[in-house]
Amino acid sequence: MDARFTPEQDEIRRTLRDLLLKRCGPDEVRAAVRTAAGHDPGLWDTFARQLGLPGLALPERYGGVGCSVTELALACEESGRALAPSPLIATAVLAAPLILALGTEDQRAALLPRIADGGLTAALAVPGAGLPTALGLVGDQSGDWAGGGRAGGVQARRADGGWRLYGQAAHVLDGHSARLLVVAAHTGGFTGSRTSLFLVRAGAEGLVRVRQTSLDETRAQARVELRDVVAEPLGDDGADALGALAGLGRSAAAVLAAEAVGAADRALERTVEYVRQREQFGRAIGTFQAVKHRLADVYVRVQAARSAAYYAAWAAGADGGERVGGLALAQALEALRAAAAEGIQLHGGIGFTWEHEAHLYFKRASGDELLFGPVHRLRAHAADDARLFEGGELVV
Repeated sequence: MDARFTPEQDEIRRTLRDLLLKRCGPDEVRAAVRTAAGHDPGLWDTFARQLGLPGLALPERYGGVGCSVTELALACEESGRALAPSPLIATAVLAAPLILALGTEDQRAALLPRIADGGLTAALAVPGAGLPTALGLVGDQSGDWAGGGRAGGVQARRADGGWRLYGQAAHVLDGHSARLLVVAAHTGGFTGSRTSLFLVRAGAEGLVRVRQTSLDETRAQARVELRDVVAEPLGDDGADALGALAGLGRSAAAVLAAEAVGAADRALERTVEYVRQREQFGRAIGTFQAVKHRLADVYVRVQAARSAAYYAAWAAGADGGERVGGLALAQALEALRAAAAEGIQLHGGIGFTWEHEAHLYFKRASGDELLFGPVHRLRAHAADDARLFEGGELVV
């Protein structure tokens, strides 16, 4: 394994960082999240048409760039630094890989080029708060996260030669604005229940989408209600939806870890800048040993989390790569929480105000753990998956 980045990978990071410094400062972020879309359409158009970010990890035959998970992780690390609100995670990280993995050739040819050029945004709708479970990151995928054939979740039934969906999914990333939904639903009723994935187009009769008020306003979420909605199965009959979701979990966790590392790095950077300027007792507070130690501890956490995220991205794209995404995500979420908390504390009273960006990073840390964690479950499931503890004893 060569841990050095290629010139092309360095160029992705540099170009995106320069763009976000110019167009995605704290004021621009606040303005974007208050729009109906929850993001700046002009910035998204730049992401798509000039940088090719939605199709970064899609094959060239479908209009993509043909890069790997690593390049997508590096791009999301930079967007995480700026807390840039965009459909990038929902579209390129969660939805597009499922269409590529399970879709028929006709579905891929019809949808992926439109995703790659930014004209079609997509979102993954998973019932309840089951996204990390559905991706195989915090628990058994065969559980009742999608309804389990009982009341609740999203149920699919055959009708008039097609399929119809009924149910509800909450906390759908960018679900209020996505033009295509990939919906996880249960088919077969109680006795023969299995999970399948379906495509639902925006504007479908019976589809109701409501943007929700969330702790992290830079991460737009929606409640999706499906009231006897016409849906198209993703892929052929009998497609392995759970296997595709588990595969998605490996890559998505690595990318989300990189995004969290970017946010943690920027939160630490802003705090270091501040303690060099703020004076107490006639000297900058950054010269006090206690402050230096606290920030040094955060720095070590961020660098360790960055190494874990990069390795997880490489492993997700390697044949037979290890399933380390959940552990990398846990470490990155912890690093972000530590960096954001220290930022709030060391900024003093101003860090708690709406006018300062420190609280935005603290809310991103808290919101991400609610959406993709919690950390202790990510680690516990990784230990179970590796059979680290068998018979109550540590296996070495």
